[in-house]
Amino acid sequence: MVNTAIKVAVVFGTRPEAIKLAPVIQQLSRDPQFKVVSIVTAQHREMLDQVLKAFRIRPRHDLGIMAPNQTLAGIVSQSVERLDRLFKGIKPGAVLVQGDTATTFVASLASFYNRVPLGHVEAGLRTGDRWQPFPEEINRRLTSTLADWHFAPTQFARKNLLAEGADPKTIFVTGNTVIDAFRGALESGRGRRGLRLPKELESKRLVLVTTHRRENQGAPMESICRALRDTVRRFSDVAVVFPVHLNPRVRRVVLPLLSGIERVWLTEPLDYLDTARMIERSTLVITDSGGIQEEAPFLGKPVLILRNKTERPEGIVAGTARLVGTGQTRIVQEASKLLSSARHYQAMRTQRTPMAMGKRPRESRSACCTSLESAAKGRRILAR
Repeated sequence: MVNTAIKVAVVFGTRPEAIKLAPVIQQLSRDPQFKVVSIVTAQHREMLDQVLKAFRIRPRHDLGIMAPNQTLAGIVSQSVERLDRLFKGIKPGAVLVQGDTATTFVASLASFYNRVPLGHVEAGLRTGDRWQPFPEEINRRLTSTLADWHFAPTQFARKNLLAEGADPKTIFVTGNTVIDAFRGALESGRGRRGLRLPKELESKRLVLVTTHRRENQGAPMESICRALRDTVRRFSDVAVVFPVHLNPRVRRVVLPLLSGIERVWLTEPLDYLDTARMIERSTLVITDSGGIQEEAPFLGKPVLILRNKTERPEGIVAGTARLVGTGQTRIVQEASKLLSSARHYQAMRTQRTPMAMGKRPRESRSACCTSLESAAKGRRILAR
């Protein structure tokens, strides 16, 4: 009997991509209509491997492109050639990518070169500024140009795609896969011992901080660190938990400025289950990350965004998140307002944003799987 299952190559290279694709991979793997081939470029090796282990994902192909001091051009040139060869060999019926990384764009380009239909998970996010965030905004736009199906998390993202001329029939509003993953991480993390706070911090209100983006490295990150130092000195019952990114450019700034500061706990990057539990335990989140802007509001945690623009404006509109930039004074002011005023704090934590909505398994199959089936029927994907 001929196997008619559609071979779907799912390509990713970083920890955020793996987190947001994990629910999709899990659902597709359970469906006999699909045969999943997971491919990692390993653009970020160590942090990616944490998530693969947490979600028990075993890639079929690992390109292992990570190298010391790698450049964007190096990632792109290595990945596109290797993926091109791989696609020619495995002959997928469709390719899935997620988000906005160099791997996302390169896999989209290799898919196009091989005339393989492409689905983009988390499609339609935009800041409208090609330089913020860099290079993610352009990666998103280029991927949208190459994609055959756009799996948009919200109606706002759908409107962005329509404004750029995408065919409405190719856009599927799916909900947010990161919330599917986050919910699963919280549930699975409750039975493990997990990360333990230093004893002196156990009774404190925690401010969880993550920052690593290219545009914030250097002087902006110095300003962020000074703001955190000022904030903990202003509130004796507050502690900062800061998992420090592995990027040497981040560590060269953060470690000298914050090491040894009372009630500032600098840790190695947390695995995903510990990150989920730390968000749950926190009072406030300060971040330049994309995913945490979505995860924290799911638990009613206010978010201060260390950027001037965000591709996730739903949180700003809903009132669950606030753009504060990287200026020392502004960060301290906004954090102090939330830490000292119950009224301001409650106003942010009680709101809900569409970005904090996934697909409950009992209500619907995880985001984008059902849509992919419909898209496949409309576009004649052939099993290979």
